[in-house]
Amino acid sequence: MQRQPLSGRGRFLQRGVASQTVAAAAGVVALGFVASRLLGLLRSVAIAHAFGTDPQLSAYWVAFRLPDLVFQVLAGATLSAAFIPTFSRVRMRGGEQAGWALASSVLNLVSIATAVMAAVAFVLAPVIVPLLAPGLGAETGRESELRTLAVHLTRGMLLSPIMFGVSGMLTGILNARQHFLAPALAPLIYNLSIIVGALFLAQPMGVNGLAVAVVIGSAGHLLVQLPALRAVGMKWTASIDLGSPGVREVARLVGPRVIGLAAAQLNFVVVVFFASFVSDEAISALTYAFLIAMLPVGVIGMAISTAVFPTMAQQAAAQQMETLRDSVARSLRLILFLAIPASAGMALLATPMVRMLFERGAFNAQSSDLVAAALVWYAVAVFAHAGIEILSRGFYAIADTRTPVFFAVMAVIVNAALAAALVGPFGLRGLAAATSAAALIEFVLLFIALVRRLGSMRGRGIGTSLLHTAAATAVMAEMMGLLLLLAGVAGIDGGGFSAWLLTILGGVVGLGVFAVTAAWLRSEEVAEVLGRLEGVRS
Repeated sequence: MQRQPLSGRGRFLQRGVASQTVAAAAGVVALGFVASRLLGLLRSVAIAHAFGTDPQLSAYWVAFRLPDLVFQVLAGATLSAAFIPTFSRVRMRGGEQAGWALASSVLNLVSIATAVMAAVAFVLAPVIVPLLAPGLGAETGRESELRTLAVHLTRGMLLSPIMFGVSGMLTGILNARQHFLAPALAPLIYNLSIIVGALFLAQPMGVNGLAVAVVIGSAGHLLVQLPALRAVGMKWTASIDLGSPGVREVARLVGPRVIGLAAAQLNFVVVVFFASFVSDEAISALTYAFLIAMLPVGVIGMAISTAVFPTMAQQAAAQQMETLRDSVARSLRLILFLAIPASAGMALLATPMVRMLFERGAFNAQSSDLVAAALVWYAVAVFAHAGIEILSRGFYAIADTRTPVFFAVMAVIVNAALAAALVGPFGLRGLAAATSAAALIEFVLLFIALVRRLGSMRGRGIGTSLLHTAAATAVMAEMMGLLLLLAGVAGIDGGGFSAWLLTILGGVVGLGVFAVTAAWLRSEEVAEVLGRLEGVRS
């Protein structure tokens, strides 16, 4: 039976319902992401207090790369790119039973594949881990000690991707059913576990305590979602239907996405590789800086994109391309409106922010200088990282995983080339700048390609919104720069209590100036942000 086109009023009502659904979902997801990112920040604070930039912590960060690669390449590949759009189409055409059969098959496949890959990584860890950071320990003559520690930590933490493989699929299933609360709580459990490990296990166990906490946290990430899975009515079966069209569709879509996520992980590997030749503290310093820079990316880019993606997938499945373009454009405008000033503000306040957050315990002034130097350059591309989240999902919604993969691989090549060229003369700053330049290029190319796939975005206010946002950010930066100049004249150097004063006062002034300027320029996003805040509060 041919689908009848909706009338003008029908389309209006449909968009209104979709907008309300997305707004409600975005509220839950945003709160979850804010809480998760704040706990993630506290996690970094706790780790910094216990270890500072100790070389053993660098061994921990190196060890973390391989387990994270196992999870991201397998479970992460199926979630956003392949499973949710396919699940939406299967449920729409075949009903609930067909949807749950697909979910069971994919969940079982991901679980088995993750366990097998983790076992292979366990065996090959002594070969792979030293290749990730060949300069680790060279500066202090501790190569053998730190490499042995990194291999040991890697093998212990390989339990975590097995549990994350299952819990990651549960997150995808719940998000596809428009259930966001339990998936939002799961990262909180994970971060809390690592915080407890840093506070109470660091002293008796050293960095081994962090590895134990990672495994316990991944188990909590899984367990907290099981009740919600039962609540949405999932009927799990132990079978794997390889002949199912839905399973074949997921497999077809997941191939390119595996390459794309592997490319994203290679960006981290590139940074770790070159940083190991800078100093024993460099890996930890860059990791701290990147974690801070990704805070607004998670709260803004990932929260909005995660909330809107199931709706986008449904719009694409129903061939509502005009509505899909509206969803992408509106989400991109809002993300850039929030992320561009966050980029500028974080770059300006990098030094006092790092000192306020980390400078205590084993984390000294020298550590602060290292982290702040990298943070300035990571902050430049915060808005690009955030924008990539929604642009890539625009392709995933229409079942195109190849295009984002192509640009992700290109970004890795750019990052590696620039890192090799810049690490010698600029050290940590060069590595951070290389990563940011690669993200900016990827963002621009993704936008151009998405416009060509979905059609023109003209008339959807992206250009006007960007001009207003850039102008308001420029005024904000001028006022924050003046404040920092006056602080320097007054002898406020950003250490101790003055770090808190400069960060909080600078942030409040910057936010206020940006909001007033944006409102004066009549940016539509001001009203949208206020409306969403009002909706969350009520």
